[in-house]
Amino acid sequence: MITCGTDIIKVNRVKESIEKIGETFLKRVYTDEEIEYCESRRMCKYQSYAARFAAKEAIYKAISPDKENEAAWKDAEVCKYENGKPYIKLYGELKKIADKENIKNIELSLSHDDDYAIACVVIDKENE
Repeated sequence: MITCGTDIIKVNRVKESIEKIGETFLKRVYTDEEIEYCESRRMCKYQSYAARFAAKEAIYKAISPDKENEAAWKDAEVCKYENGKPYIKLYGELKKIADKENIKNIELSLSHDDDYAIACVVIDKENE
C-alpha cells in the first residue's frame, strides 16, 4: 500500500517564528544536525528551515494512521545523502508507528523558492 503526504508553507512564517521565539522554537522543532545544516546555508537558511518544517508535516500526514499519536517534531529528521538527495530518519513515536505499520520505504522530495517551501513524502507499506 502506498500513502502520500504533502505540505507547503510560507518561508516568512518560519522566519518570523525563528526571529520571534528563537532558540526555543529551533530546539523544539529541529534536530541539532538540521539546525547546523540550515545555518550553513546562509543566504537561503530560512528556505531550508521551511522545507524541513514542511517535510515534518508531510511525514506526519503520510505516516499517521489515526492522527492521535504522541509524535514530537524531532521524531522526523531530514538528512541528505552525499549526492544531496534528502531522506527522512525516524525516531521515537514515528519510528514505532513505522515499525507497526510495516513501512518498508519512505521517499522525500523538497523544493523552495524565495516565498514558499514544499515537501512531498511517499510511503510504501508492506501488504499484510
